[in-house]
Amino acid sequence: MDLLKDFKARAKSDLKKIVLAEGEDERIIKAARAIAKENIAEVTILGNRSKIMSTAIYHDVSLNSVNIIEPENSDYVAEFRDEFYELRKHKGLSKEKAEEIILDPLYFATMMIYCNKADGMVAGAVNATGNVLRPAFQIVKTEAGISTVSSAIIMVLKDKSFGHEGIMVFSDCAVNPAPNSEQLAEIALATADTTRRLMDIEPKVAMLSFSTKGSARHEYVEKVQKAVEIAHQNAPDLKLDGELQLDAAIVESVSARKAPDSKLKGDANVLIFPDLQSGNIGYKLVQRLAGAEAVGPILQGLAAPINDLSRGCSVEDIINLTAITALQAQNG
Repeated sequence: MDLLKDFKARAKSDLKKIVLAEGEDERIIKAARAIAKENIAEVTILGNRSKIMSTAIYHDVSLNSVNIIEPENSDYVAEFRDEFYELRKHKGLSKEKAEEIILDPLYFATMMIYCNKADGMVAGAVNATGNVLRPAFQIVKTEAGISTVSSAIIMVLKDKSFGHEGIMVFSDCAVNPAPNSEQLAEIALATADTTRRLMDIEPKVAMLSFSTKGSARHEYVEKVQKAVEIAHQNAPDLKLDGELQLDAAIVESVSARKAPDSKLKGDANVLIFPDLQSGNIGYKLVQRLAGAEAVGPILQGLAAPINDLSRGCSVEDIINLTAITALQAQNG
């Protein structure tokens, strides 16, 4: 299964409008051209038109099929200002300040989604995660019944004996530094849903710890144990188990010794890390030492598809995350 080819093919089947907020970046310009050429999405980039075209010409990139919007010169300004003012006036925001804020490309792109001018947004090549999430929280907010926004990273392993034919999903690796039990349970359920929706894979979720089934006592262990209880209450049919050490989660022989009654039997394909430190370190270890391909992070829990790139992203990373954002928009 070539996962990324599959994502692109499915994105092409029902084109969505995706806005790339950081249009003056060379990587974004190159990616936008490829996205349009491959017909992955109807792509819009934001920024100063002359700067964008100058960079495109310098790098010999044609933007004939790419929509370019300069926020300050857009016909959308008045509509976006008024809508944002209505959303934030209870915070003492004036209309003048609302207009100033929505001219920021990250806010403008988010308003495009809110006002049905776009289906999804990709940013983060230039901006930190917090900057990408701030307008998302203020404008589109979270899904109904969800209070925790988190991230999932799809790991495509060379060793196909792990996960689902070498595909595993790690969470949370980018957003929540120290989730509590309730948040951890919500992250687990959201990641299971992402796995099911994006890849049509049955999620088998392991809640990770340095303890397996009470082998150690510590408040960190108790946090995971409580999260498992909450997740079971909210999704009793989901294949989810914990707390498990990593080897008991993904190696059948170790599971048989350490957790013989585990419903996962060492066959987990979704790994939920107890905090951001372990999640971020874990996925980068697998990426660098095992040569795995890391796809994402994919944001989950927002009411609209908004995804955050790494500032070290490549052109291909931008293309791939755009395809995923389009699939999230298809799934509604």
